[in-house]
Amino acid sequence: MDTCILVVEDDDTLRELLKYNLEKEGYGVLTAGDGGEALETYRRDKPRLIILDIMLPVMSGTEVCRIIRGESQTPIIMLTAKSEEVDRVVGLELGADDYVTKPFSMRELLARIKAMLRRSEAAKVMGVMPAAKNEFLEAGDIAIDLKKHEVRRGGNRVELNPKEFELLVLLLINRGQVISREQILRKVWGYDYIGNDRTVDVHIRWMRRKLETAPDNPRYLVTVRGYGYKFAG
Repeated sequence: MDTCILVVEDDDTLRELLKYNLEKEGYGVLTAGDGGEALETYRRDKPRLIILDIMLPVMSGTEVCRIIRGESQTPIIMLTAKSEEVDRVVGLELGADDYVTKPFSMRELLARIKAMLRRSEAAKVMGVMPAAKNEFLEAGDIAIDLKKHEVRRGGNRVELNPKEFELLVLLLINRGQVISREQILRKVWGYDYIGNDRTVDVHIRWMRRKLETAPDNPRYLVTVRGYGYKFAG
């Protein structure tokens, strides 16, 4: 099928349940029961989206996420337990696009999958690329290569996850303008994102750690209290 989803889950019952429900929705489904098998299947079959459990044998879900994100921008939804908040945050920092906490409703998961697949591939900057043909954006000591998806600060490469990259591009091409959290969510996460604007605050905090000399007194990523953010450099 055109839309193939890879389900990585070591619980046989849950894995088969996910496969059954996804196939019922018309998706092609590949499955893997451990991290090693997940990477092998991903590299061989190139699915359009990955549902990835954090707790896996052979190789953890966060490690699988890190490796895949180093090779492509394939959307990743992570499955976590309520007690795995630290791992969930690590997964998002490594580039996962979304997460669902167990136990979850199948309806919620399907909604998140459909929302993610309706957007452009994660490798494209959805709705935030400048119209100009210029492949580079610069401000202060920050430089962005849009074609290569690379960010440098003071000449040194900075590793941003896909959403951080899109958010930085959005703020930089609107340099000096205040953008609300709601506008950021629509532009970067999509109109149908299921979540709240705290997602924006968390990503801004992560970006400040990577881009600001003094994250608590930011030069570039400035908060406009009660409204949103702007790129002020």
